[in-house]
Amino acid sequence: MTNKTNKDFLWVNISELPYFRGLLRAVEARFYQDIELQRPVFDLGCGDGQFAQTTFDQKIDVGLDPWTGPIKKAIKTGAYQMVLQGSGAEIPFPDQSFNSAISNSVLEHIPDLDPVLKEVHRILKPGSLFVFCVPNHQFLGTLSISNFFDRMGLKGLGNAYRSFFNRISRHYHCDSPEEWKDRLGRAGFDVVEWWHYFSPGAFHVLEWGHYFGLPSAVAHILFRKWILSPTAWNLAVTRAVVQKFYDEPAKNPQGAYTFYIARRR
Repeated sequence: MTNKTNKDFLWVNISELPYFRGLLRAVEARFYQDIELQRPVFDLGCGDGQFAQTTFDQKIDVGLDPWTGPIKKAIKTGAYQMVLQGSGAEIPFPDQSFNSAISNSVLEHIPDLDPVLKEVHRILKPGSLFVFCVPNHQFLGTLSISNFFDRMGLKGLGNAYRSFFNRISRHYHCDSPEEWKDRLGRAGFDVVEWWHYFSPGAFHVLEWGHYFGLPSAVAHILFRKWILSPTAWNLAVTRAVVQKFYDEPAKNPQGAYTFYIARRR
């Protein structure tokens, strides 16, 4: 499944999502344009299907997610041939059913990863790609507010803020490439390529967006839409703020997230 397209990923994401999430998803969407995913493709943690719908021009074969609400939305997007509700630790397919798998910003939310990675290994054919992205070991150290507390000599407050932000982000894993290589190796994968992305500046947009994006949260609660008026004039300022970070080099050694391409042995 090739996916070369000139789609404006920044616009399609900030017109549907809070701007800080839209920026991150737009950056990630571009990475997939240079990766050939052999079908059938399995999406672990498909969520509401928004990412698949905006990133891929072709339908993904199967999406799996444990939550009922997002699954119902994913079905409506039409981004998948099949959508199932279930656990990544018990994937309901026979051995070697898929030729590739993706998981976009999902694995960091799973407390016990080993059973999930072993299941992904089981359902993939030998030589298949497993493509995913996660926050890394630089995530918490890049937080602007905690770093401000540190500079003021208030390290206790800085650490408390890091714990708070990690909790609201629902993260169980913000790990280094070395940790991921070891974890993947135990599950039967070799890392083919990896890179850090999302610069400190872009990350600060995401961090502060959790607070400045509250109006979007209210709109979603009341109207089930993150963006009430997805028009160019309404989002002109938003686009001006995030455009320069979207235009940054895709790979950044100081980035707070890491993109992995692994191969099943």
